[in-house]
Amino acid sequence: MSCEDYQHLDRVVDILGEYGRYQILIMVLLSLTVIPCGYLGVLPIFIADTPAYQCRNWLKSMPCDGNFSSCYPSKVDANWSEAVEPCNGTDRCVDGWIFSNESYTIVSEWELVCENAWKVPISTSMYFMGVLLGSLIFGQLSDRYGRKPVLFLTILLQSVTALIQSASVNWVMFCVLNCMRGLGLVACFTTSCIIGSEMMGKSARLSLNLLGQCVATSIGLALLGMLAYFIRGWRMLLVATAIPSFFFLPFWWVIPESPRWLLSRGRVKEAEKVLCRAAKMNRIHPSLIMFKVDNDPPLLQHSSKDKQTFAFMDLIRTTNLRNITCLGCFIWFVSSMVFFGLTLSTGNLKGNIYLNNFISAATETGAYIFTWLLINRVSRPTLIFVSLMFTGMTLLVIKLVPEDMYAIIQVLVFSGRFGSSIAYGSKYLFFSELYPTVVRNTGLGVVATAGRIGAIICPYVIYIGDYNKILPFLIFGSLSVIAALLSLLLPDTRNSKLPDLINEAKPSRWYVAACLICFLYVNHA
Repeated sequence: MSCEDYQHLDRVVDILGEYGRYQILIMVLLSLTVIPCGYLGVLPIFIADTPAYQCRNWLKSMPCDGNFSSCYPSKVDANWSEAVEPCNGTDRCVDGWIFSNESYTIVSEWELVCENAWKVPISTSMYFMGVLLGSLIFGQLSDRYGRKPVLFLTILLQSVTALIQSASVNWVMFCVLNCMRGLGLVACFTTSCIIGSEMMGKSARLSLNLLGQCVATSIGLALLGMLAYFIRGWRMLLVATAIPSFFFLPFWWVIPESPRWLLSRGRVKEAEKVLCRAAKMNRIHPSLIMFKVDNDPPLLQHSSKDKQTFAFMDLIRTTNLRNITCLGCFIWFVSSMVFFGLTLSTGNLKGNIYLNNFISAATETGAYIFTWLLINRVSRPTLIFVSLMFTGMTLLVIKLVPEDMYAIIQVLVFSGRFGSSIAYGSKYLFFSELYPTVVRNTGLGVVATAGRIGAIICPYVIYIGDYNKILPFLIFGSLSVIAALLSLLLPDTRNSKLPDLINEAKPSRWYVAACLICFLYVNHA
């Protein structure tokens, strides 16, 4: 494809308008498709929660009990009201465990407590391992075979695997299916985001990403809390979360393939068809769209050399793309770790888990609306910097708060959640604008892979909280501060057109690093 063709397409998008009937329809449908992405990734909050438990043989003999959820017994009085003397720490449970009947999770199903407690973070990490593989696989497939097939394939994959997973007969089968279910999460969200970004103007692109898709994921998180409140069994909860995705499959006949991707593959007639359909729905004459605009040549002349295939190596072949990719990988690693870490930590906070989940969803929604209001008023790197720095400083302050002041700790955690949601929501828009069309999904797939590595690690960071409740927040906070500083090196894409070719990628702002180093040196001296 030539630069003139892409420039013509940009003018066509301008003629179609920002918020025509066609764009609004596509925005609504694409946003609906990502609602499951809001709850499928954080299902462990409820299906892997650890209910109160007690050893069965301790209950039978009644010489030892102690508090619920203890791996070692304590001697108690006859009415089990108060522990009076510790038992021998070598006493272990041999007859199995009895769990509270308030909820039925995989922990109570397979007794994943005490010496088996390590299996809980493993099962969550397996899901994000699938997300990592999906980022690598589907990013490449989307750039090669199209955005639309990958979008609907991942929607179907998430639904079918969740249904099969609800029939898991053991923990190993559950983990394998968890990995398979994770394959489609990020690919579904990213591909949906890219389809909208590549066929809409700047304003509509912002609204789709922040008010549409990101808010849709927070709605999904709120729906999860509501479903979990009424469905206390993990198997039926999986079934209930799998069913909605099947209603999105008929969108295949409405959601189009990205015309920008079609042009990059030389499939001009199909791109024309998509744009003509949009023009008719927006009541614009097709001749204004497809043939001549200010005497520009039509998009009809292409040779086989235009159909070049791009791969992962193209992301590091040039200096600009290499810098964007390296910085992006670390920023996505940290932002995803902190975002999912704070989300999954909801169950560990004091108070009602369902209420905490709702507050978490409301905080996330508010963050996305706040981002939408700011996104065109400040540069993209500045927004990422401020949000991550705010998150980091808020979480580091928790160290100064006494552990018995639960309310203040919760306020600080939800404040950090607010900041991490801003960074998490804006990074998709930011990096979709940084990468050229020919490698956009591949590039997002690579940086999202780094993000998934962070998500894989976050359950183990949370698991540290069983021994030191403050340490996970200190880890999240420290990494957020480092990522915030590095984000200042990225180029700003505000008010810029989407790059299409590799040589259009913007250079990094290394002069910012030089200024920062000089500032620190002068202050230190």
